[in-house]
Amino acid sequence: MDSPTTTTNGPNRVSSEAKGESLGPARVRLSIFSRLAIGCLAIVLVMGAVNLYALFQLRELTELSTQLVSYHYPAIAGAKRLLSSLYAQLRSEKQYLAVHDAEFVSYFREESEEFRRAVENMLRAEQSDQGRDLLHQITHLQAEYRDGFLKNRGRLTGTAAAAARGAYERQRDGLIERINVVLESFITFHEDKVSTVLSDTRASSARAEAVTRQLVLLAVAVGLGFAGLASYSILRPLRRLQSHIQKIGQGTFGTTVQMEAPSDLTELVEAVNWMAKKLQELDDMKQEFFAHVSHELRTPLASIQEGTQLLLDEIPGRITAEQRETLRIMAASSRRLIHLISTILDLSKMEAGMMEYRIVLSDLLAIADTSVSKIRLLADAKNVQIVIEAPGERMFVPADAAKMEQVLDNLVSNAVKFSPAGGVVKLKMHPDKRARVVRIAVSDNGPGIAQDDLPYLFERFYQGRRQAGSGMAGSGLGLALAKKVVEAHHGDIWVESELGKGTTVYVVLPQSRAA
Repeated sequence: MDSPTTTTNGPNRVSSEAKGESLGPARVRLSIFSRLAIGCLAIVLVMGAVNLYALFQLRELTELSTQLVSYHYPAIAGAKRLLSSLYAQLRSEKQYLAVHDAEFVSYFREESEEFRRAVENMLRAEQSDQGRDLLHQITHLQAEYRDGFLKNRGRLTGTAAAAARGAYERQRDGLIERINVVLESFITFHEDKVSTVLSDTRASSARAEAVTRQLVLLAVAVGLGFAGLASYSILRPLRRLQSHIQKIGQGTFGTTVQMEAPSDLTELVEAVNWMAKKLQELDDMKQEFFAHVSHELRTPLASIQEGTQLLLDEIPGRITAEQRETLRIMAASSRRLIHLISTILDLSKMEAGMMEYRIVLSDLLAIADTSVSKIRLLADAKNVQIVIEAPGERMFVPADAAKMEQVLDNLVSNAVKFSPAGGVVKLKMHPDKRARVVRIAVSDNGPGIAQDDLPYLFERFYQGRRQAGSGMAGSGLGLALAKKVVEAHHGDIWVESELGKGTTVYVVLPQSRAA
């Protein structure tokens, strides 16, 4: 067990059991950087071996794929183009024999020359002796077919040439068939090569996969081993420090954290403790400033409000319509400012633990009626309807009626403020006898709140992005005060909203006083 230690926080010495968190002694031989560097180096070496092997296998697969893409597949495609060219020559020949037009002879010559050039290109690319022999056969057979047609075309026209034409066509068809057979042999030869290459590729891939899997498992095991060591010797104190920082983020500034650790981590701890101390000082100054300024402003503002009201009542003398309108604006602004200052004072008292609550059995329905009646004029001005949905019986809960009325004032006025003209604000209240709680929901059909803003709505002075730019934003204190009051009553409050569909604030209050 860690022994309690002490640390200095400001002018007072604070026990680590009461104000700090001790992380116990740690015997460190290597710094955090050294541990991480060694662990990373080991993992890099293992993963480097995996990558080298994978690279070697990938190179083999690439060579096999190159054979397919640059040699066998082009050879097969070339042979198929030769077949098309051969039948194009045959078509030109038959057209010539049918109409005796010399233009078809020109077509035949061009197609025959194209066939010859294609075979020469394939010969230059062909790497096997068998493939070259087949291409030479194709060259000789096509030349025989071409020369036979060009030499005999003159005696193949006219009615007297019927017998010679028949013999020529039989010879030609035999040559075409032989060329077809040789081309099919060439295609079959390369397709067999493709099958062999694909089989070799699959076998190589299977071997590479098996070895790579073993190497990856080894890398994972090494990584997990070093991760375990890092978790024990590094991450454990860091996580406790992270927990302490989260407490600071939640507003608990008074605690400090101590640990014996390497210098690089100790400096971080000292920086966090210094930050917490400064934040506590700033928070104390803020609370004192708000309380002092709010208190000092209340008296002159009350005087301004009373003086404005005297002028509106024409006690000093008659006023014009323009003056009355100006005075009304001043009176409304002063009331709003007094309400804001009162809210700030209440929040300051709540956060300091100085707020007094008079908890008695209170009728929530009566509190809701009172709250709604105060906001009815604002709702009527915006043509917004306020509907209370509650059972007929009274709902009694242990609560400070004035504070709960303040909560409902804020929730209902917010709903009215952000409701469109002609909208409806619903205040639903119903008891849950099984859970022994009363559930309250205040909903509107306004613009809604972005999901990114929801976690921050109960922070002081926070306003959502849509609200801040809408011209309807308030002080950002109403929900913060409501949360403090509800939590003081051992209840719960949260917000659910969807853009374009409105917002609902939920409150749950216990029906019996919590211990």
